[in-house]
Amino acid sequence: MSNNTKRIALRVHGKVQGVFFRASTQEKAKALGLTGFVQNEADGTVYVEAEGDTEALKQLEQWAHEGSTKARVEKVEVEEKEGLVGFKKFEQRR
Repeated sequence: MSNNTKRIALRVHGKVQGVFFRASTQEKAKALGLTGFVQNEADGTVYVEAEGDTEALKQLEQWAHEGSTKARVEKVEVEEKEGLVGFKKFEQRR
């Protein structure tokens, strides 16, 4: 892992559940070579944790502002996390 490897968390607000947001996020993350997970939260948001190349993470963050075709993203909160988890793949959770 290089110095360009980081881990971020995204919390996506808006109409982002039931609109293939998780599947689209997984597809995008895999295409960017990122690992981590995406999951629906009880409050209606989608939570994403991803690690990988800094530039790829930026692209995922930018993509999250639009999301899947049917999504209506209102806000994306971004947090840089300490250290790496070492995720093996990018998966959808609940």
